[in-house]
Amino acid sequence: MMVTIKKYLTTIFFCFLIIQVYSQFRFDVEAGVVSTIYNDVRIPGSGGTFVSLSDDFQSNPDLFARLSLGYRFGARSEVLGLYAPLQLTYKGSVGKEITFQDEVFLANTPIIATYKFNSYRVTYRYYLVTGEKFEFGVGLTAKIRDALIGMRGAGRESQKTDLGVVPLINFSLRWNPTERFGLLFDGDALAAPQGRAEDVLLAITCKFTEKSSLKAGYRILEGGADNSTVYTFSMFHYGVLGVIIKLE
Repeated sequence: MMVTIKKYLTTIFFCFLIIQVYSQFRFDVEAGVVSTIYNDVRIPGSGGTFVSLSDDFQSNPDLFARLSLGYRFGARSEVLGLYAPLQLTYKGSVGKEITFQDEVFLANTPIIATYKFNSYRVTYRYYLVTGEKFEFGVGLTAKIRDALIGMRGAGRESQKTDLGVVPLINFSLRWNPTERFGLLFDGDALAAPQGRAEDVLLAITCKFTEKSSLKAGYRILEGGADNSTVYTFSMFHYGVLGVIIKLE
């Protein structure tokens, strides 16, 4: 009995040592410029007026920031948390009556439209391939979306909010052809009959200290849903600058 207990304790001890050796925190901060490629809405999905926020209204590129915290344990496992807020404003008027949610906006009414899509995510990622020059991992993400689409003008105001959880497939590919420079391709994505979502980054990384790197690249965010309650599909592109800091 004592021998068996000692074996278990020895196994647990060595597992603990392995986790301590490989454990690592990672802070990833992004900032830059985001702009709309398209943003189409019809609310409600059955009976609302189709409006293109990007074509029927005007919107300027805006600044953004995102924060990610990762904890890598063992040789291949990583848990990540992400906060990715997004809010854009569109202004203009259209030559048709707009039925939106529970309100009707008359033709040629000056309207201010707000599009908010804040994302909170928790990811578990497992690295199938590890190495100094190449890493590839896949995982699962639980995304909490905090969304709002609103219109106001001529004393009228209405908005549609949505708070829900969406599962996504996570992936990450890192290639470092040299000791200093690398390529990063990662994101979350999933498509289903209820809708789709993709959030993907392609960036060049540059190591400037042993524990920190810079990254610069392009991110695309796309997705939406089509049902009787809401029709909304949008795509945004991001010019990204970021810093990755590792703490062991």
